[in-house]
Amino acid sequence: MKFKLDENLDWRLAAVVAEGGGHDADTVKAEGLSGKQDEAIYRAGIAEGRVLITLDLDFANLFRFPPAQTAGVVVLRPPRPVLALIEATLRAALPTLTQRDLRGCLWIVEPGGIRTYDPGEDL
Repeated sequence: MKFKLDENLDWRLAAVVAEGGGHDADTVKAEGLSGKQDEAIYRAGIAEGRVLITLDLDFANLFRFPPAQTAGVVVLRPPRPVLALIEATLRAALPTLTQRDLRGCLWIVEPGGIRTYDPGEDL
């Protein structure tokens, strides 16, 4: 599975994603997309077929960033935005996320649970 970590996530979290099953994890910063508008990050994820992992709630806006076109969007919601809690939230969710088909869906990851929006279920 291929992931893209948004610039609001520490680059070291790419190793956490990769170690959990040999997944391909890249970062917005490594791709030279730091400081770019969210739309550019969204389009890059689509073009590369990567699941975007972010803390940015803007990506949960279904009208601005429709998940149906993506490999998936994962919004992490740790109790506080500190590295240890972000990493713990990510580590707890990875086993579930990497065994599911994330394509076209929005995943909100909170301590103790994952909420999913699948636009295909609205049909």
